[in-house]
Amino acid sequence: MSNLPISADLIAEHNAVRTDALEDDYAALGRKLARTGVDIAAVKARLADFSVAVPSWGAGRGGTRFAKFPIPGEPTNIHEKLADCAVINQLSQMTPRVSPHFPWDKVSDFAGLREEAASLGLGFDAVNSNTFQDQPGQAHSYSTGSLSSTIEATRQQAVEHNIECIEIGRQLGSTDLTVWVGDGTNFPGQQDFVRSLDRYLDAASQVYAALPDDWQMLLEHKMFEPAFYSTVISDWGSSILAAQELGPKAKCLVDLGHHAPNMNIEQIVARLHRFGKLGGFHFNDSKYGDDDLDSGSINPHQLFLVFNELVEAEANPRANEREGGFNPSYMIDQSHNVTDPIESMLSSAEAIAQCFAKAVLVDREALHEAQASNDTMMAFQALRRAYNVDVSPIIAKARAEAGGAIDVLAAYRKSGWRQRKAQERKAVGLGAGIV
Repeated sequence: MSNLPISADLIAEHNAVRTDALEDDYAALGRKLARTGVDIAAVKARLADFSVAVPSWGAGRGGTRFAKFPIPGEPTNIHEKLADCAVINQLSQMTPRVSPHFPWDKVSDFAGLREEAASLGLGFDAVNSNTFQDQPGQAHSYSTGSLSSTIEATRQQAVEHNIECIEIGRQLGSTDLTVWVGDGTNFPGQQDFVRSLDRYLDAASQVYAALPDDWQMLLEHKMFEPAFYSTVISDWGSSILAAQELGPKAKCLVDLGHHAPNMNIEQIVARLHRFGKLGGFHFNDSKYGDDDLDSGSINPHQLFLVFNELVEAEANPRANEREGGFNPSYMIDQSHNVTDPIESMLSSAEAIAQCFAKAVLVDREALHEAQASNDTMMAFQALRRAYNVDVSPIIAKARAEAGGAIDVLAAYRKSGWRQRKAQERKAVGLGAGIV
């Protein structure tokens, strides 16, 4: 049973007045690409197969460590979050999966939640555990850490929660568990660096042992926050070492914001792929630190260079990657402080699609030939030519052919979704954080 949130007639009417202009732009771009030997239909087909998940928590205003500024119509539970995520997917036709977070999204009937999502045209992506925040009635506090806590009972509580998330994920149809811990220190000498990592690996190995055969355990690193002096899994080096020790089902998850400023993230992508350990990627953008800004809003060229490595990896899968070749878990992971979260994720999906399409357009034969002959300028120009192409007509046409909107933001605003939800949903209270 279909329960799509936006009227198909509204999308059809929206597209009808824009189709002629789109066809003109698409045809002109097709002729331009054909002169370089590129079949625009083949690029459009690649885009039609491309997708990225959205986070359930991203459907709301995230706030900062200091304040939260909710907007009318913001979702207050997983059911309302799914409805908003369905709006994003229906208009963009690129976000068919939702990544849930527990216990934030916990319900009594997960089989029913899976059916509810399916009726909205959605499935579930990686499930996320939460051992960085205490919950009401929790037996042991995570103030001392979770998987690396010095307190054995706290570590076991964190292990049991992650295993519970695996069971929830099985009911939802997921095959990935994302594990990020805020464990670390704020003072020199607070903990022993080696012993804290040993405790983490011991506890994580218990979670790993509970994984079904077809699952992956995605280890997400973060340089700082909430631990500002040291973090147990602080960088891609710590992440890959932990993943290698845990086993073949443990992979690394890269978040664009979880790096030191000016870090060469595209090289990290290539390194992790080289060892078959790139399991997932979280898209956002950063100006100063882990800002969780909208994807492509600050440095779209970096996003393109990351996708250049992802497309290269897809063409050259490693033997120890998941069955079916290179197939990482892609997700938007942003915090929306001053925008309508639906609009931000629609905009980000567009930016991600653009960088993926540009990476597909790279003349790989020319690039590899220039690299092999040490022709620096021609290697750079092979990337620059693709980056300079306006691929928006390809994206809009692929989206429209799949039933989405040619102009996603205009269609969303025309729908009046936020205004209607403001009348129907209870208000979100003040506070801080993304819960």
